[in-house]
Amino acid sequence: MLLWLVRVIRGGVNTGRRSLVLLGVVAFVTLAGGVAFSLAEHISVWDGWYWAIVTATTVGYGDITPKTSAGHVIAVVVMLTTIPLLGAVFALWSGAAAAARLRRLLHMGRAFPQGQFRLVVGMHAVVPPMLDELVATGHDVVLVADVDSASVPPEVHHVKGDPTSMHTLRSAHPEKAEHALVTGASDGDVLVEVVLLRECARELPMTALVHAKAAAEAVKDLGVEVTISADDLLAHTLAKVIEAPHAGELLVALLGSESHRLDELATTPEMAGRHLSELRAQRDDLVLGLVHGKEVSLGIGVDPEVAEGDRLLVARPSSDRR
Repeated sequence: MLLWLVRVIRGGVNTGRRSLVLLGVVAFVTLAGGVAFSLAEHISVWDGWYWAIVTATTVGYGDITPKTSAGHVIAVVVMLTTIPLLGAVFALWSGAAAAARLRRLLHMGRAFPQGQFRLVVGMHAVVPPMLDELVATGHDVVLVADVDSASVPPEVHHVKGDPTSMHTLRSAHPEKAEHALVTGASDGDVLVEVVLLRECARELPMTALVHAKAAAEAVKDLGVEVTISADDLLAHTLAKVIEAPHAGELLVALLGSESHRLDELATTPEMAGRHLSELRAQRDDLVLGLVHGKEVSLGIGVDPEVAEGDRLLVARPSSDRR
């Protein structure tokens, strides 16, 4: 029995189970000790349990004390059993809390995702709110950035370090990622990160966020599927807002609403040869456009024919996980 308790305290099982086992032993000894004490001292069972609880918690009021030899033996057993075990339980809880805090300080907060995940490399002003949206839609996310982990949502696995370092990027296991967003403080950082990611995971689909149009062209030459120029995006958005004052509100409603999500779905063989307008008429979700190779068609003024390997850009309710 003693060796088993030592094994439990030292870590034979996890902290939660150890605590429950030790508390169970304490409860058993307290109840059994109270009954035995009541018989030895010729008092009621309630008084015996009261004495046992007072003794186990080291309160020691002194209103009930052992007067017989048997009572003294029972008191010694209860004290030598319950007091150390309760101390061990509190030590386990304190240790678990301290370990959790230490893991957070050492940037080891969340376990690395077991399945596929979205990889975000570098830090940009848009990254924090974007992380919140990805987490809200149920995506597993890994962030590689040299920022304080306290500023990162606890649901996001944070790899702290220089994202332009090969060692740091390898720690994020990019070869297991489903998609990567590459950002940085400068376009030069983004270019370096893209080159290193290509070395780590040649088939990884990437989206790069840069500032200058020239940088966007350079990143495309490196094989990045989608490249977004922040300057161009802002310029086009503002231009459309001037043309149609509510265009900005439409974009915010489309991209920022929590009621729906945007997905890029692979077309099925049955869709090949059909026109985009047909698919729009038959689907329950909102088909925004068709992705053919690296080109995106909205189907405005033309009605593109779906080919094998194309993808649909759709908006659908957030609860829909199909």
